[in-house]
Amino acid sequence: GAPLQVGGARAGRSQLILFLSPDCAICESLLPSVRSAQGAERQWLDIVLASDGSKLEKHAAFVRERGLGKFPYVLSEALGRSFGVAKLPFAVLIDEAGKLAASGLVNSREHLESLFIAKEIGVSSIQAFIAQRDQKRALSGE
Repeated sequence: GAPLQVGGARAGRSQLILFLSPDCAICESLLPSVRSAQGAERQWLDIVLASDGSKLEKHAAFVRERGLGKFPYVLSEALGRSFGVAKLPFAVLIDEAGKLAASGLVNSREHLESLFIAKEIGVSSIQAFIAQRDQKRALSGE
């Protein structure tokens, strides 16, 4: 019911937007990792849960039953489209300056953590890092 600023919402903090659905079993299995990240990364990271759909009560029940009340929860099809979300669960990490730092499917805790690592080393995803590394090796003849 409250407006949500995407990117640069709080000075000096990054924002992770996790796109999920109440009907997605993989999304649900990821929730303990999201809670853990909320605690472990609290010095620099704000986490937002995002979904779409018009059945508000279904989403409210999901938040209530899964104990997600500490996270902002937004319903917006446009938000998902703006980040090119095609499959779930999908996460977007926006850096302190409000720029997209990393994004991708997050089917496990490792995938979620790979977004943080990608931000640290300055690539959009671990896959992009591997592609850059492979390209450098090919050019150098390794």
